Amino acid sequence: MGLTRQYLRYEPAAFFGLVASARGNVALVGLRGERGRCVAVPACEHVFVWDTRKGEKVLILKGLKQEVSCLCPSPDGLNLAVGYEDGSIRVFNLLSGEANITFNGHKAAVTALQYDHLGGRLVSGSKDTDVIVWDVINESGLYRLRGHKDAVTQVLFLKEKNLLVTSGKDTLVKWWDLDTQHCFKTLVGHRTEVWGMALISEEKRLITGSGDSELRVWDITYIQEIKDPNEPESKKSKVSSPGAEELNEEDETLEMDECPEERLVKCSKVGSIMREGRDRVVTLATDRTGKILACHGTGTVLEVFSVLSEEEIQKKLEKKMKKAKKKAKQNSEEEPERNIELSLQEEIQRVTNIKASSKIKSCDLILSPKGELKIVLLLQNNIIESYHLNLSAQVPQAVRASRITIGGHRSDVRTLAFSSDNIAILSAAAESVKIWNRSTLQCIRTMDCEYALCSLFVPGDRQVIIGTKTGKLQLFDLASGSLMETLDAHDGAVWSIALSPDQRGFVTGGADKCVKFWEFELVKDDSSVQKRLSMKHVRILQLDEDVLCVRYSPNQKLLAVSLLDCTVKIFYVDTLKFFLSLYGHKLPVLCMDISYDGTLIATGSADRNVKIWGLDFGDCHRSLFAHDDSVMYLQFVAKSHLFFTAGKDSKIKQWDADKFEHIQTLEGHHQEVWCLALSPNGDYMVSASHDKSLRLWERTREPLVLEEEREMQREAEYEESVAKEEQPVVAGETQGETGLAGKKTIETIKAAERIMEAIELYREEMAKLKEHKAICKAAGKEVPFPVNPILRAYGNITPSAYVLEVFKKVKSSELEESLLVLPFSYVPDLLRLFNEYIHLGSEVELLCRALLFLLKIHFGQITSNHMLVTVIENLKKTTISRVSEARDVLGFNMAGLQYLKREIEAKDEVTFFADATDRFEEKRRKRKKKEKMVLAVL
Repeated sequence: MGLTRQYLRYEPAAFFGLVASARGNVALVGLRGERGRCVAVPACEHVFVWDTRKGEKVLILKGLKQEVSCLCPSPDGLNLAVGYEDGSIRVFNLLSGEANITFNGHKAAVTALQYDHLGGRLVSGSKDTDVIVWDVINESGLYRLRGHKDAVTQVLFLKEKNLLVTSGKDTLVKWWDLDTQHCFKTLVGHRTEVWGMALISEEKRLITGSGDSELRVWDITYIQEIKDPNEPESKKSKVSSPGAEELNEEDETLEMDECPEERLVKCSKVGSIMREGRDRVVTLATDRTGKILACHGTGTVLEVFSVLSEEEIQKKLEKKMKKAKKKAKQNSEEEPERNIELSLQEEIQRVTNIKASSKIKSCDLILSPKGELKIVLLLQNNIIESYHLNLSAQVPQAVRASRITIGGHRSDVRTLAFSSDNIAILSAAAESVKIWNRSTLQCIRTMDCEYALCSLFVPGDRQVIIGTKTGKLQLFDLASGSLMETLDAHDGAVWSIALSPDQRGFVTGGADKCVKFWEFELVKDDSSVQKRLSMKHVRILQLDEDVLCVRYSPNQKLLAVSLLDCTVKIFYVDTLKFFLSLYGHKLPVLCMDISYDGTLIATGSADRNVKIWGLDFGDCHRSLFAHDDSVMYLQFVAKSHLFFTAGKDSKIKQWDADKFEHIQTLEGHHQEVWCLALSPNGDYMVSASHDKSLRLWERTREPLVLEEEREMQREAEYEESVAKEEQPVVAGETQGETGLAGKKTIETIKAAERIMEAIELYREEMAKLKEHKAICKAAGKEVPFPVNPILRAYGNITPSAYVLEVFKKVKSSELEESLLVLPFSYVPDLLRLFNEYIHLGSEVELLCRALLFLLKIHFGQITSNHMLVTVIENLKKTTISRVSEARDVLGFNMAGLQYLKREIEAKDEVTFFADATDRFEEKRRKRKKKEKMVLAVL
């Protein structure tokens, strides 16, 4: 057998250049007991936690592959729930930074997350229109709520009441009773998508924001309050808004939707608050107390409102009444009007507007006990800004407290370059050039520039040249970080720049249909004694079409020029005479590169193909379908015929130009990859994408076998197809408002397979044991029984104990779905084993949950099977007795804990009073001593 070509694997080494992704929301988190200082932001597939005071990254919550779409911190501040684009949810511990729990239920991106006030339940909304309630403590899904016809935008739990409010892009706001798991009310007063919701005034008011500049305010009255005759009638606010005339019509629509026996709350529109922005609402947020309401649209302005409390409203009413009485006295009227009420604008007052430096994507706020409001904004241009607002001031003014910017560019990076020593990385965008240290990933220089399109390090790595969209060439000095020279090189954009192999000059290609040749020279300024580097234009090659890319051959004899007419023309460098024309692409060639030995040229085009040509005769060796979208960049690895391509399909691929084989796909970016750069030694590669991240890839010493790579690719495709399959139907369950929370994934299938294998082993071992007993009986003596190696590995446990061990290892969140795909032939054995386990009193809670689910989904087959009658009877007795015992133990423990709590509280109170007395005595002693000293002086 002949030797196969050995390739080395490239793997992700680092991720940098990103402060925060604009896809998800920002969330203030309490890290090390301090709230309002640290902020969690999505960063592609990871979550970064930044210290806003120091501007440092304090924690990275590492994700898998999918992009983060939603964040929600738990009420105790210890955990952070993170929703992803594939519909999965992971709950991270903020102390350890590890993911403790994973929930899989949604088929599309998670768009909304919310904890209940105790943090025991988590509700999620998704683009797949479903709402799922999860049990965080038991790490399992409770139920799925169906009703929305479009993506869910916001979900809110109501404290004390077991109710849920959800809004969606279908213009509806739905109220769900979680006791009966059904929608009992739908608000239909919106004309466009409902983008946000917030509860204020101790959950007696709901504010909704949609596609217009109106914030609709709804009064919530609970049915218990209506029925209670002793409670005062809830205060109604007078409608004073542009939408008032539509109120009666909308109320009629609402009343038609309600059934008297189903109504748990009464929700009526009381008016609107007008925003200054004319665009749609993006975020509608309140602080934890519900006193402050913040709202922003797609622009740069955040509007802050203050919500008056009951006491403040009462004071204002008394003031109004006094004024009315005074006025009545002056006008000699007998009595002032009794029905004096506050308008909605007086109850919800505008505090101030905060103008950010760029478009706001998300906001979060926290009100400190001292009355200072802290607001954090996630901006579109890779910046986090935090503001402080003193609400006690006469005219509250927002003060910018911090701004996190240093970690990345404000816009997409369009060009990358490596220094000759493989240490420095250059990245340039529309506003700045940054130099990064490859090993530490720290930004060591930031220089302002025009819109950069191409770049290179000048030999010696002390200067860099940038080609811009306006046709200029900018020369920067790295030591001082200053712009040394600017030349008007082209009349249009400078699309490409290439250093000559002799390192004495470079060539540029632009949109003005010219290729220009430049040489480096040292010039002397009048102001300084020392000479400085400059660029001198020496030759020009005029062409018929815009130049998109230029490349030198390694021997500097040939120059390849890619044109807008979809061809690549090869010229002799010395005479500029035409040599070859490479035609075959259907769309323009955006990128190309020539191999180190000058024999091959590879071209990447907007037609998604890569073509490999011979440079001797210009013949096309092979055309490869490379990407699902335009090929944006192509570069050969040093001293080899391997090359990398980057595409708008967010993938980077490695190819072999000799064997015309696809070697490896590097997945990591979530949006279009604009450019990449390989280090001169070929050990490192850096790539830049529209997701604003820069990724460093490293060549490992691990050999890559193509067959194994193909096998892994097929497995990944199968796993994807499993997730897209139709979910298994539960017998007797209709596709109504509710359903099972989980979904079938590759993990649930594997878990079911492990249970099946364990039951098969149990059956085999039982059969062997039966045979062994018969042999012993026939022989009249004890014959040693061979122990199964799997059971020996578990410490010589019994086959039934092994099944329990396997069952316990199934994740709590995947249990129901695993049992759902388990064939019924394994269920009788499982039920007999459950009877045995429950009788012994092991894992009663887990086994009862699994037992009840199996009875629910296989009810018909179990009840019609006469063999299982005795098993079910025995299960009934053992289950009831064991569950009662477990409940008694739990009750005793609860009573004991409550007693200890009371003891500790009483002890703390005594200590508190003792400390207070000591402090008082100390103060009195100091005062007496001071008085004595004063008397002595006198």
